[in-house]
Amino acid sequence: MMMRAIGVIRKSRREKISREEFEELLRSAGYEVVAIIQQNREEHPRYNIGRGKLEELKELVRQLNPDRVVFANRLTPSQAYNLWKELRVDVIDKWQLVLEIFEKRAHSREAKLQVELASLQYEVPLVKEAIRRIRLGDRAGFKGMGEYQTRQYLKHIRYRMGKIREELEKVRADREVKRKRREEVGFILVALAGYTNAGKSTLLNALAGEKVEARDQMFTTLDTTTRRFKLGGKRVLVTDTVGFIDNLPPFIVEAFHSTLEEIVKADIILLVLDVSEPWIEIKRKFLASVEVLRELKAIDKPMIIALNKTDLTSEEDVNDKREELRKLVEERGLKVSEIVSISAKLSHLEALYRALEETLLTLPKYGAFEITVSEPEKVPQVIALVNSIGEVLDVEYGESTRIEAYIQSGMIKELTKLGVSIKRVLRD
Repeated sequence: MMMRAIGVIRKSRREKISREEFEELLRSAGYEVVAIIQQNREEHPRYNIGRGKLEELKELVRQLNPDRVVFANRLTPSQAYNLWKELRVDVIDKWQLVLEIFEKRAHSREAKLQVELASLQYEVPLVKEAIRRIRLGDRAGFKGMGEYQTRQYLKHIRYRMGKIREELEKVRADREVKRKRREEVGFILVALAGYTNAGKSTLLNALAGEKVEARDQMFTTLDTTTRRFKLGGKRVLVTDTVGFIDNLPPFIVEAFHSTLEEIVKADIILLVLDVSEPWIEIKRKFLASVEVLRELKAIDKPMIIALNKTDLTSEEDVNDKREELRKLVEERGLKVSEIVSISAKLSHLEALYRALEETLLTLPKYGAFEITVSEPEKVPQVIALVNSIGEVLDVEYGESTRIEAYIQSGMIKELTKLGVSIKRVLRD
């Protein structure tokens, strides 16, 4: 049976909250939204909302009898407790709501561990608040537990968090070994990044010919998925990552570090935006994504912006929004290789392929090299290998064949196994 929820949104100069996005989060978590109340004011230290709005909320709870009251704002442990005491119904905030969605979407062992770690990190301040309340004479405890039980539970949380971090570190180390091996054999790493529900999984499917789950809902992807796709014969891997959201809290970034690290380690970031949305939403989500990339220290990586879902709007609208985005990029001083328009759903990706090929050859790992092949029978094999990792610029056939090409420096070892000699050359 679907749980029923009342949503609460408090807007202020510092907190610009989208009602549509909040309602979509509630639906994605499986709630029936029975009412939404809003207030424009600065944060009340005791209840988050003002006392008058609290009385209105209490009356709604009495009339509608919801299973939960969900705040779009972040609640302090003290505020959550005070609200529960007034309303006598479960009270959670946006980030607990997001964690509920994560729990439902996590399938792999890694994703489940990351969600559990984030949930435990969120619980720590709540348990500490419960202990503080008990010491002040309030006997409510945490989930009905007394002081001793609550303290023991806090110890258990900290122990479990330590064990999870150890397991995730092993996953991270294993992924690093695989990543280095991929680089050694010449793969370019492209990371799909962007706001939740921008169409990243659909784009992965279109690029790689896969059938990764892609739904029109928030946070479909929590499990990191890496697939190979063809780009002019070159070796390219694309990785789908967890979607961003406004003000992504540190405890989620820390818990999903091993997943988000795919963005940090990528050669090219492909930032996906839903161009069918109103410009104000595109701008908000773009800036939120940029902020996450900045926090990850990945903002200076080569970046291509893909305006997705062009099939849902007009060409004129897409062009207008592309121009607005170009101005915004310039205003913020961001490094963006190209802004392209695509439809992942219809596999209209020609502009993206061109942008990727152009960006690929500007990567620091690429350089101009002269390859000398002394055994004629090996020339076709060397040329084929070079084309899979770079671009042949010139070939001079003779007693020894000279090939000038752009290749990755990491592939020199692979080429020398074929008995060729290689030296870097300078090009104008």
